[in-house]
Amino acid sequence: MVDPDASPRTLVIIPAWNEGAVIGETLAELGSQHLAIDTLVVDDGSRDDTADIAQNSGVSVLRLPFNLGVGGALRAGFEYAHRNDYDQVLQLDADGQHDPRDIPRILEALGEADIAIGARFAGVGSYSAGASRRLMMGILARVISGLAHTRLTDVTSGFRAGNRRAIEQYRIHFPTEYLGDTVDSLVMAVRSGLTVTQVPVQMRQRQAGKPSTSPVKSVIYLGRSLLALLIALTRPTTPPKD
Repeated sequence: MVDPDASPRTLVIIPAWNEGAVIGETLAELGSQHLAIDTLVVDDGSRDDTADIAQNSGVSVLRLPFNLGVGGALRAGFEYAHRNDYDQVLQLDADGQHDPRDIPRILEALGEADIAIGARFAGVGSYSAGASRRLMMGILARVISGLAHTRLTDVTSGFRAGNRRAIEQYRIHFPTEYLGDTVDSLVMAVRSGLTVTQVPVQMRQRQAGKPSTSPVKSVIYLGRSLLALLIALTRPTTPPKD
C-alpha cells in the first residue's frame, strides 16, 4: 500500500558525453544541497573518464555502448526511472549550467502541472542570446504557449522536471535525434494532455568541457526545431495513464 504522505521518489537524470572535466564538480555541487533524490548519470558513449568519475562519486551510472545523443541518453534515463518506479524525474545538464539550488522550486511546481520547466527569459538572471536566436526561440515559445494554454518563455530549456505521467510519455515518445529533444517532446506531451508550467531560473555559463553547439549550430538547431514543431503537430499521440 502506497503511503500518501510519503515524499515522492525523485530521480535526477544527467546525460553526459565526454564531461570528465566537469562532471565531478557538478555531482559534488548537487550533493552539497542534501536533497532527498537519487542521481543517474547516463554516460553517452564517452571516450574519456566521465563514467568512472561519476561511479566514484557514488551515484548510479548507466553506460551506453556508443553515443546516442542527448535525446537517446535521456530516453534511456526515463526508461530507467519507469522500471525502477520513480514518482518524478528532473533533467540536469552535466556541464554546470543548471544551478542545483533551483531544483526544489522546479520539483515543487509539479504540484500544479505534469511538467515544470526551469525557464530563462522569465524575469530572473541576465542570460542573453543573439537576435536571430532570440527571435527563433520567441516564435517557438509563442506557438507552444498557445498549445499549452499558459505563458512559456523558454521551451528549449533542458532544465525540467516531470511526474509519473511525464515519465510514461517520455519513455515512449521522447525523440532520440541528437539535440532534437526539447521542443518535440514538449509538443507531444502537451498534445497528449499533459500540463506544463515554468519556474524562473538563472542559467550559468558552461563550467568546463566543450559545448555541443556553436552559435551558428544553435541557430541551425532552432530552425530545425521549427520543423520538428510542425512534424510534432501531426504525429499521433498516446493519452497518458492516470
